[in-house]
Amino acid sequence: MLERYELEAFLTLAEELHFGRTAERLGVSTGRISQTVKKLERRVGTPLFERTSRSVRLTPVGSRLHDELRPAHRQILAALERATAAGRGVRGTLRVGFGAPWGGELLTAAADTLLARHPGCEITVREVPLDGGLRPLLDGALDLQLTVFPVREPGLTIGPVLAEEPRVLLVPAGHPLARRDSVDLDDLAGVPMVTTAGAHPGHWLDIHYPRRTPSGAAIPRGPVASTWQEVLSHVSAGRGVSPGAARGAAYHPRPGIAYVPLRDAPPVAYGPVWPTAAENALVRAFVAEVVATVAARRRES
Repeated sequence: MLERYELEAFLTLAEELHFGRTAERLGVSTGRISQTVKKLERRVGTPLFERTSRSVRLTPVGSRLHDELRPAHRQILAALERATAAGRGVRGTLRVGFGAPWGGELLTAAADTLLARHPGCEITVREVPLDGGLRPLLDGALDLQLTVFPVREPGLTIGPVLAEEPRVLLVPAGHPLARRDSVDLDDLAGVPMVTTAGAHPGHWLDIHYPRRTPSGAAIPRGPVASTWQEVLSHVSAGRGVSPGAARGAAYHPRPGIAYVPLRDAPPVAYGPVWPTAAENALVRAFVAEVVATVAARRRES
């Protein structure tokens, strides 16, 4: 039988692909994580991770195990949190934020369900502009935020990955790349990229708005946008291209924009984040409800 700690160590390492960050999230030593993973691999009878001095990645067996365990683990945690909330009673005020429109729909649905069960609560949902980053959360204006990973800022608890969206490139309709079935990162050489300023750390910008292609060619900086509407305006006007999530095509259709799959870029991962010091029963109950809402929508689709 798989012990809970083995399960959490495996799933966290599969998300982080870094022993140090995994140990930090679980509050243990790096050696403890390594020993736990080795014990699990001995039980399974095959390596679950490929390790080098520079990287950690899942093996094919590890990837399948992760894909099969993660949904069940989320549902177990969500059920426990809902039971705890029902037993203790949940009260208070919660301010939650989102960036992508579908995230707003998800948080609003979860809030409605939770408020029906716990009418003594007050939950407000607000949009965070593209250039906002995690600043509303760090400044105390929000209690929880559904955001785009990775998140490495200290003092924050990182919730589960709720969705992984294929990455696309928003391209002006008249651009040569718009006629492609798909593009790769090397196709961005010399193509101005619409970027965002604001409160995003460098490591986050390097992943989502790279300055160079995998082969080392420069990706020039295009206009800077503060909101997604500004991004769409710049792209449709032919001032540059922009990376985004595939789901955005359904929410931001524009005659002057083509959404072209970006085949060699990692998916865009979304999840909840909240200040560790401010965690309480309402935060835990809300995260559990969000996880349950995602699971219910997947069953329906």
